[in-house]
Amino acid sequence: MKVAIRAVLLVLVISSTSFGASIFEAEDQQDLGRLLRKLTAAHPGHSGAYVLERGEEALLARAWLGDHAQKSIDIQYFIWSTDNIGILASEALVRAADRGVRVRVLVDDFGVDASAENVLSVVSHPLIDIRIYNPQTTVGISVWMRLLNVLRDFRAVNQRMHDKTFIVDSSVAITGGRNMADEYFDYDQAYNFRDRDILVIGPVVDDMQNNFEAFWNSPLSTPIETQLEAEAATLTTDRIKVVLENLHRYAKDPENFADEVRAALSNLPRKFSAVLAMITWDDVQFVHDKPGKNEHGWNGGGETTRSLIQVLSEAKSRVVIQSPYVVMPKGGLQLFKSLVDKGVRVSIVTNSLASTDNLYAFSGYSRQRKEILAAGIEVYEYRPNPTVQQDLFRRYSKMQEQPPVFAIHAKTLVVDGTTLFVGTFNLDPRSANLNTEVGILVSNPKIAASVEQQILIDMLPENSWNARGDNPDSFAPISKRLKIWFKKFLPLEPLL
Repeated sequence: MKVAIRAVLLVLVISSTSFGASIFEAEDQQDLGRLLRKLTAAHPGHSGAYVLERGEEALLARAWLGDHAQKSIDIQYFIWSTDNIGILASEALVRAADRGVRVRVLVDDFGVDASAENVLSVVSHPLIDIRIYNPQTTVGISVWMRLLNVLRDFRAVNQRMHDKTFIVDSSVAITGGRNMADEYFDYDQAYNFRDRDILVIGPVVDDMQNNFEAFWNSPLSTPIETQLEAEAATLTTDRIKVVLENLHRYAKDPENFADEVRAALSNLPRKFSAVLAMITWDDVQFVHDKPGKNEHGWNGGGETTRSLIQVLSEAKSRVVIQSPYVVMPKGGLQLFKSLVDKGVRVSIVTNSLASTDNLYAFSGYSRQRKEILAAGIEVYEYRPNPTVQQDLFRRYSKMQEQPPVFAIHAKTLVVDGTTLFVGTFNLDPRSANLNTEVGILVSNPKIAASVEQQILIDMLPENSWNARGDNPDSFAPISKRLKIWFKKFLPLEPLL
């Protein structure tokens, strides 16, 4: 189902009125700066945070903020696909630039699949800049150069920017697990992710902006025109005009709107107060790694890793984790076992073999599963068709005949029901030691308990199998089980 970002916005604003009462006047909705000043002035010294559980709600937040940006939009993503959501997000950025907003986009080399013609046409706009992080294998790289890079420095090729941040006017931002693609916002027909983002306002955004600047100005980040110099030389002004006209035409085409969206167009709401009214204000911390991660080869961690270890080590009663992959990095199992030994209950929900999208990562988990369970850790493996999907995926009823697979992609930690982490960090060696990661830490019982409850729901029998007694692998196709059996013998653990 193709859905335009602006169209999704209309439906979501209409359906979101149940989240909270309006606290802003209509004219404020057209002035993002006025909205934010009013909010921050009422909570001096604190930052605001609101967790985006549903894919459509996360899309709503990005769409509304993008359409109301006044000065700048700064974006980091690991993946930006050329599917429906990716194309329409690109068109929204061009429209923002047309009205005078400076747009900067930093995407990891691994996650770019757009054609040279399309991306160069977008970046031809004087207010749009795109840079590629660590371009070693994909953008503008020949097969021979790719091979040379792998042979010359295999670790450098595998060091990726896994950050996902969306910053508007240096004042409001979103980070979390979602990349820019259909499956992260519940709009893929075959496979969707159960993911989680967090919207923040206030002083914490300054730290996010500074981190963006560090990555943007890093020697590892290269302007797209430099990587595609030969292609840029052959792209004419007339062709650029055609490409951009086609982009705008696609976004306006009624065929790209869902039926329920077309029905809602005549009832355009004027307010965006539902999300803002539910924000929790407290001390909010942004944790992040530096460009390049670390200088210690395949180990050594990073700032995000150290921050999370510190939070875990202070646990008193319980730790609840949601992660798409569970491959214990060096020292990880010992850390969790020490928590269990001192009476802390550790519960993890991750993907089952039936739901996972990454067989290599699952092979690492499969090798460690007995040790993890023996350490006293509770592990739940997500079903590909969990009951909770019907609540999180609002269009589920229209796809009951052939519902898409639903898999975990959320990266979340809750300690003692009071401290919450939402970010990009997977529980695996790659996140611990190779990829740069970011996230938000909030010590607030209200918001932490709310997210913990969501994760506990995902652990219920109707949503997950218990790894200790249910034999979850038996529910996966035989083809997947055979692939995992072979992959378990590959020495890939540092890369997982």
